[in-house]
Amino acid sequence: MMPSPHPLEQELGMRYYASDAPGIGGRLRASPEDFVVEELPLPISDQNGPYLICRLTKTNWELQRAVKEIAKRLGVSHRRIAWAGTKDKNAVTTQFISIYDVPPEAVEQVHLADISLEVVGRSQHPLALGSLAGNRFDIVIRNCIEDGLSARVQAATEVASAGIPNYYGLQRFGVVRPVTHLVGERILKGDYEGAVATYIGRAYPREPEEVERARTHFAETRDARAALADLPVRMTYERAMANHLVANPGDYAGALRALPPKLLSLLVSAYQSYLFNCALSSRIDAGMSLTEPEIGDRLLFSGGREDIVSARNRQAALMQIRRDRCRIALFIPGAGTVASHGPMDEMMQELMTESGIDAGDFERASRFVETAFSGVLRPISLSADVETDVSGADVRLKFTLPPGHYATTVCREYMKADPYMMI
Repeated sequence: MMPSPHPLEQELGMRYYASDAPGIGGRLRASPEDFVVEELPLPISDQNGPYLICRLTKTNWELQRAVKEIAKRLGVSHRRIAWAGTKDKNAVTTQFISIYDVPPEAVEQVHLADISLEVVGRSQHPLALGSLAGNRFDIVIRNCIEDGLSARVQAATEVASAGIPNYYGLQRFGVVRPVTHLVGERILKGDYEGAVATYIGRAYPREPEEVERARTHFAETRDARAALADLPVRMTYERAMANHLVANPGDYAGALRALPPKLLSLLVSAYQSYLFNCALSSRIDAGMSLTEPEIGDRLLFSGGREDIVSARNRQAALMQIRRDRCRIALFIPGAGTVASHGPMDEMMQELMTESGIDAGDFERASRFVETAFSGVLRPISLSADVETDVSGADVRLKFTLPPGHYATTVCREYMKADPYMMI
């Protein structure tokens, strides 16, 4: 394992690469067309029902904004639209959405630049996050280090096949401004003013200077009227929160609820993702393997079955892992108490204690956001059979991942570059 030298990755808990081999460098997403994602849906079995299932293809659109624009064209609330997976903005993405109680003819009349919608079926139920078979990626990394490039690519491909740390990627926390987990932490602690101040007022150096100034002014003064005047029109979420505060001074809880419900819930779950990354890096700190189980490790099988490694079943567990029937997994806490079985559970509990957050905080956040934040198991390793092509200084990667796994986590093992070269 090789430590990451990049401060941002360290800050987000992504502290290691799987190998010590030199990276290929390069630039990801030089254009949206260099990052193509195709969602692999679960079968659509219902032939009727109130939910239209549509294939949405978009280029360089953030999903929440695309959904709001589609809803506006349809003349319905954006809350009628649901999806199975959140896709990248700076990319060409194809995915499926469900729209409640809208005729197909209305969908056919939606015309937006760089967006296409196609009705593919109906269902009795809306799509839900995670209800997909996986995602297929076709990615080009440009301007790589040409010296020994083919050998570097081959080395990374072998590592990706064997298994790499299954970190949540940079985009889980915000791309230019990785603050979602910080806002989520404040919500969990019931500090709604702090959450709003972080969302609107936390400035990052890669933003335009006028935006930095507007954020800093709000952080120092809490002057929502000035923020509304200074923040660009395109920053709809920050402006919605500021607008609420202008009309309702001091109502920071209400300002947070001005955000779309799915976005509000993502803020809290981003903190869970941050805890996972930190605990996974703590396991590597301790010299523990991603693929060789320790007594007390949790196992997650491909069919969803769970088990705990014991002295008696440890060898059998190792054999199952090598046959790719299960993976070592880490329990990400939420509302409700969970028994501790081994060192990974203890590491996670230490992180929770250090942060001052417990199950009761997740229960309160569940009521506030109106979303259940239950604990969940996530595999600590990711492996992918990557098809590669080297052309001059450009490298093309093709691979498929299960739901909830990040293509950028695979790409960083090849690049080992500044994470801002991946946005």
